[in-house]
Amino acid sequence: MSEEKRWYSLRVISGKERKIKERIELEIQRSGWDDFISQVIVPTEKVYKIRNGKKVISERNILPGYILIEALPGKLTAEVVQVIANVPNVIHFLGKNTPIPMKASEANRMLGKVDESQDAGESLIEPFIVGETVKIIDGPFSEFVGDIQEVNEEKKKLKVIVKIFGRGTEVELNFMQVEKQS
Repeated sequence: MSEEKRWYSLRVISGKERKIKERIELEIQRSGWDDFISQVIVPTEKVYKIRNGKKVISERNILPGYILIEALPGKLTAEVVQVIANVPNVIHFLGKNTPIPMKASEANRMLGKVDESQDAGESLIEPFIVGETVKIIDGPFSEFVGDIQEVNEEKKKLKVIVKIFGRGTEVELNFMQVEKQS
């Protein structure tokens, strides 16, 4: 019977996760450990902001300061743990010298979030909120200011009430046509 691979959490210096991941992957290749360490992941999700009417996409860490490593439990010897822990900016495995594998449900939840983010595209960093005031920056109502009446996250649309000639008029706009008022 072959052992099943498990996920382990590695504490690292926040903000340096990508660089540390690259270093660990190089160490795995150099040492020939790729037969029992299969993946090194920085859990991220795609997010976007609307800046000057343009959609700016970036990746945001779901778990700042952590990297996930998939490995065979019996093969994570003290030597392997020590080498990975000595990579610059690595703090330690959860469980220090004897890494504790994550529960399958925890690992699936974390990896599910990463997978959903890849499938779903991206989500807005600063979501629009009903009642919030926005300025229209594109279309026939450009330069008008209105209050959000309804937000449709799936279609990326807003219903905004704009005052035209003193009367409130409902206008449907997409996220790219408005910007938040500061």
